[in-house]
Amino acid sequence: MADISDVLTAIVNVIAAAIYPNGTGQPSATGLATAIYPGWPQSSQLDADMAGFTNGKGGKIHVTVFPLGREKNTTRYPKQFRVTSTTTATLTMTVASQTVTVGGAVSTPQNVAIVASNKAYTYAVQANDTLATIAAALASQITGATSSGAVITMPSTARISAARAGGSGSMAAMTKQQQRAIQITVWADTPAHRDLVAPFIDSALSNIDFLTFPDGTAGRLIYESSPLDDMVQKANVYRRDLIYTVDWATLATASSTEVIVAEQVNHLTQADGSTITLSTTYQ
Repeated sequence: MADISDVLTAIVNVIAAAIYPNGTGQPSATGLATAIYPGWPQSSQLDADMAGFTNGKGGKIHVTVFPLGREKNTTRYPKQFRVTSTTTATLTMTVASQTVTVGGAVSTPQNVAIVASNKAYTYAVQANDTLATIAAALASQITGATSSGAVITMPSTARISAARAGGSGSMAAMTKQQQRAIQITVWADTPAHRDLVAPFIDSALSNIDFLTFPDGTAGRLIYESSPLDDMVQKANVYRRDLIYTVDWATLATASSTEVIVAEQVNHLTQADGSTITLSTTYQ
């Protein structure tokens, strides 16, 4: 799930790509060494890096990404789980007359099922299973069924409706949505350096509509304001703040096995003696 730390990291990554388009091991696009990080600067380190421009000890611009206290609940969708990813079953189940053959490759998580005479028999595949042990596990659940190797022989009275293999998947539901103001601050030793760095950041962020997070979701990035601070402090630090808001969702995730497709067949005898077959498929 995307947390405020993911939001800050995503913004830091965008800024780093703009300031260091060729990688942090190469010179910056501005020609100025720049430290880019989430949080607030440490005063002693900031003082030293600002002074470094004049004392020859290696000056460095700081760019910080910090969440402001302004937050808004923007939840607008119900908490409904939806499938986000699935894995394909590697096993196969083949029906021929009164036999079911388990084939394919054994992997987990995975499950298999046989529907016979309107009853479903399922088995969750284990890591140490083989095709033969899977067949045996299913056969042991069915009265009158036997197995030999990977082949299950059903009793002659059994009517096989379906035999299926299913994989697994992940589900997610949005538990809440929020909008948070994020302050991106350029800390520089001179107004000229500040005004050199800030446009690279503002241009990069304003060109992005959605930030992508590790969980696959995205947050809407919207520009808000850009206040300046020309007050000279003891370390001669000049600031420019870029305020952006991010609207993103918090997810709850769960893993689940794929529900096997099973077919239920009903045979209805009419008054004239004819038969109607009704088939219902469940997933």
